[in-house]
Amino acid sequence: MLPPARLPFRSLPVLAILLAVLAAGVTPLRAQLAPSPDASPISNAPDQSQNQKPMTTLQVNVNLVSLYFTATDDHGELVPHLTRQDCKVAEDKVPQTLKTFQAVTNQPLTLGLLLDTSGSQQRVLPLEQQFGSEFLDRVLKRQDEAFLVSFDVNVDLLQDFTNNAHELERAMDKAQINIGGGSYGIPGIGGGPVPTSGAPKGTLLYDAVAQTSDDKLSVQTGRKAIILLTDGEDQGSTAKIADAIEAAQKANVIVYVILIADRGFYNGFGYGGDMAMRRIANETGGRLIDVGNNGKKLEAAFQQIEDELRTQYIATYTPTNQHFNGEYRKVAVTCQSEPSGADRAQNLHIQVRQGYYAIPTPADDSN
Repeated sequence: MLPPARLPFRSLPVLAILLAVLAAGVTPLRAQLAPSPDASPISNAPDQSQNQKPMTTLQVNVNLVSLYFTATDDHGELVPHLTRQDCKVAEDKVPQTLKTFQAVTNQPLTLGLLLDTSGSQQRVLPLEQQFGSEFLDRVLKRQDEAFLVSFDVNVDLLQDFTNNAHELERAMDKAQINIGGGSYGIPGIGGGPVPTSGAPKGTLLYDAVAQTSDDKLSVQTGRKAIILLTDGEDQGSTAKIADAIEAAQKANVIVYVILIADRGFYNGFGYGGDMAMRRIANETGGRLIDVGNNGKKLEAAFQQIEDELRTQYIATYTPTNQHFNGEYRKVAVTCQSEPSGADRAQNLHIQVRQGYYAIPTPADDSN
């Protein structure tokens, strides 16, 4: 896991660097570790002192686990009318007793849109910008917020939390392909590793997911999702794929991957990003949608994500295992639809994160 790189803003050398970066028109993601004045109003996380352990949104109350999930039938259609009696939850194969169960349709939503601006996306970036803007314009309601991050040889915050879809659209339109021909950025505040002459410049995909989860979403509450627009190829990240997944799970973030790949860029060789992206999506309770470089499929993918985010269930339970030692615990949710007529109950397809890290709250320090 990447160590947090908090910026000493009173340090004149670092201030000078930041001013230079700001003059270039982008904001390094690492400069946004503390919530900005535009921070999402839906967050009710308390301020953290140096003596407190970081709070995770997994535990909305002490020792309470929250699971957001969707249910679909064999035809891929969303099932919107499940009850507590229709579903079961197990943790490490041990059945759990649900405390609450409800369908959520209007709960505030916090979105992070991560845009791949590496060289391989040159031909598909205009599609991402067009349909991404249309999606945000449709999906953002009054109580929702979103931010925009680009990643290539750097990880840059293009637009901080806002409810204004037009501000996000303007930021998205300014996104440009960056193959590292100019400045490489400052290591630790958005810049990638120092490249060697003639070496590939990098695509910091895993770093983008890990940093966004840690720095932007870990202190938010409610439904949180990352929408990742990429061909799935990482090159040069400090974080590994397991680090990116762990950061998302600890922040209780669902990751949707829209796999938009210009296969011709790879000349038929060396492309394999779909496997890694499927792993990230599956383990965080999201979905991978492969659209190739087809604009209609991309538009349909955004619509599918919108429908799922607006048709989710939330189940909560207090784990029978009360030893919060930071270890990873596997979670399984099973649901059945009510039988109609003589038909048997149908096992539904559940989209949910595969586990969580049992991180103690301050009240659990003695465990």
